[in-house]
Amino acid sequence: MDQLDIVEITGGYRERMRRLALFDPLYELDRKREQDQSETMIDMKGLGLLTLLFFFEQKLMRQYKTGAKQLAAFLQLVTERQYRLDEAEYERIARTIIHTFRPTTGKKRSYTFFNWETAQEEAMEYSLLKANNFDRETNMQYYTLDEDGLELVFATKEFYSEFQLSINQLMLRKQLDKGEFKGALRQINEMQIDVESLEERMIKLNHEIQRSIVSEETFERYKELLEDIYGRLTREDEEFKELRQFVKETRERLYSKDIHQKEQKTYSLILKIIRELESVHYDHSRLLEQTLALKNTTLVTAQESLYYTGIQAFNFDQDLVSKVISTPLPLEAMTGLLHPLLKVEENQVWSPLTVFAEQNITEDREEKVDQSFIEVDTSEKDNPYRAWLMEQYKQLMEHFLIAYDEGQGESLSDFIDYLDKSEQATLFEQRYFYDFWLILHQRSPIINGDVDEEEGQTLLGEALALLEDRTLIVEEGKGIINRYKRFSIQEFQIRLEETADALR
Repeated sequence: MDQLDIVEITGGYRERMRRLALFDPLYELDRKREQDQSETMIDMKGLGLLTLLFFFEQKLMRQYKTGAKQLAAFLQLVTERQYRLDEAEYERIARTIIHTFRPTTGKKRSYTFFNWETAQEEAMEYSLLKANNFDRETNMQYYTLDEDGLELVFATKEFYSEFQLSINQLMLRKQLDKGEFKGALRQINEMQIDVESLEERMIKLNHEIQRSIVSEETFERYKELLEDIYGRLTREDEEFKELRQFVKETRERLYSKDIHQKEQKTYSLILKIIRELESVHYDHSRLLEQTLALKNTTLVTAQESLYYTGIQAFNFDQDLVSKVISTPLPLEAMTGLLHPLLKVEENQVWSPLTVFAEQNITEDREEKVDQSFIEVDTSEKDNPYRAWLMEQYKQLMEHFLIAYDEGQGESLSDFIDYLDKSEQATLFEQRYFYDFWLILHQRSPIINGDVDEEEGQTLLGEALALLEDRTLIVEEGKGIINRYKRFSIQEFQIRLEETADALR
């Protein structure tokens, strides 16, 4: 308790009480027991706030002839669904509210309180409304908002709370300029509270976004709100950086003047200000990152969930077909109903003049593109699947050579019949069986001596080695082979011929 600075705590007590006193007329209206014709209690405090907002709007619109009758008409327009009152009663309520804000004596309202800063009983005067003009012909008094009334209107709006951190930053800079380091440290502590409050509001906003986005309009409203918050936090972050630089320069200036030796207390305050300001800036930076994440992830996710919810909730028969069939709609309404489900109108028109248009035959690329054919990657020699496939191709070639020597391999259909009879039908039920024959047909005629160097490195290397000195010729036949439901292939005529070297 010895560390508490009573003077610092009670400083500005009168000004704080003055702001509280501005709300006193609203509570005085709340104590009035007014009823309408159906004995329903009238919200006088709420009507008092509506009155302030009405005069504020009139001030913005530069409507200076605003009196009790104009206020009564406004209150009737707003509350006619809630209360049963005639025009005379509305005008009486309007005059009651005006006289509460501005006494009939013409003097300002007075508020008495005990000032704990000076330890004395004090009184202050304030005025929410002031006389603006007087119409002698109609004997009508007009009013407008006074400065205290404007302050009360702003105090009821979330204006100061949104920009409180920015205001504290400006006050901190002024205190540092004046050398009020003790007050600056207190200002930083208030900024820490503001950042913590903003963080709690962002957490609530995150939950609210996930829970409340039920339409595209709501999404756009939250999107605009997050963009405003992010923009404000970005400006505050820039101000924090400037403040840290300003404090650093102040410390260096004091150090160069040997203040750290002459006034150690002042210099220690500067060091503490630097530490506390860095802490607040760090928390504020995290808040900026959270806002960016909320803007880029949570908001987008909520929009996507809204989209998929709409898709799941849409019943084509009930929401569209039954509406079109059961309701006799005019052509214009029918077009509007079907418009979301129709394609955008496309007119396929080609003009002969386009042949004279500039043709883009080049493309800017950072890297030079090789236009050659794709080659087999030799780095995949140790691939297990590659080794397995080479083994399967080798087995197929072995079976074919046996079938051909037995006179059952002169066509692909004969070879398949051979496999079926030898209880090896599972071979032509595999995809690689058909790939094997397609590759052989593409490379026919296949002469082993000519392909050893090139094909020896491919998947067919071991299979083609079995041909030895013979030439394999695979040509298209007539018909389509459909021996297995998943695959079909063109009929092939197959021949094995001895090479010229073998004949010699």
